[in-house]
Amino acid sequence: MPSIRKAAVSGQFYPDDKPYLQEMIAHFLDDAISRSVSKNKPPLITLNAALKPKAIIVPHAGYIYSGMVAATAFSCLLPFKEQIKRIILLGPSHRVSFSGLATSSADYFQTPLGKTRIDQEANRQICLLPQVNLNDDAHQFEHSLEVELPFLQLVLGDFSLVPLVVGDANDEAVSEVLEMLWGDSETLVVISSDLSHFLDYESARQRDQKTCEAIESYSLESIHYDDACGKNPIKGLLLSAQKHALNITRLALCNSGDTAGDKVRVVGYGAWVLREA
Repeated sequence: MPSIRKAAVSGQFYPDDKPYLQEMIAHFLDDAISRSVSKNKPPLITLNAALKPKAIIVPHAGYIYSGMVAATAFSCLLPFKEQIKRIILLGPSHRVSFSGLATSSADYFQTPLGKTRIDQEANRQICLLPQVNLNDDAHQFEHSLEVELPFLQLVLGDFSLVPLVVGDANDEAVSEVLEMLWGDSETLVVISSDLSHFLDYESARQRDQKTCEAIESYSLESIHYDDACGKNPIKGLLLSAQKHALNITRLALCNSGDTAGDKVRVVGYGAWVLREA
């Protein structure tokens, strides 16, 4: 019988009701697209259907906080939904401490929108690397990967998934895994990360701006854990992106003070798309 990693944070980070979840995501995507063409809304993204993404960086907070920002990146995939067939999804570990990167033994990951097949052949391949291990405990309650799945399921439909929770791993270790999985135009890398945590609104704006500049200039040494909880997967991606001469474009930047009102202690959110030059 196939094993299933069931949704752990539906009803918390995002709705557990399928129609409502579909409606919410569709609204975020429609708003992201309309902002790209409207003169009456703050521009968040620049869509270019001629340039296929190779990777995106997206936030992983509750949808009411970061869904709008995440949608700016996922909407860039819409023109290529028939081409993208495999997702390499990396996010930081929030609950379990471990070294390296953790794969899952599950055959499927499930959300209210359905089941997504895990690419177990790819899992077996990367488990030959010393920094990669099977660790279902790291996946059981982790939200950083799960919150991206409904967006991917609605936008892409059918695809296979390589889910990797990243623990204590350096840039080279993460990049080596990505290089093994890099693939062709059918493979997309998705990095899940929020930015600064629990600063006041203005302090968060300043720190997140510096983090954006570091990401966009490939200044890996300037990105620290206090800047982005997913610094390890981000830096690993940037190292591979340099090798493959990818261009990086900022799509959106804000914080929970912009989306949920409270500006006393906020969390920062950013979205980027990386494409071949």
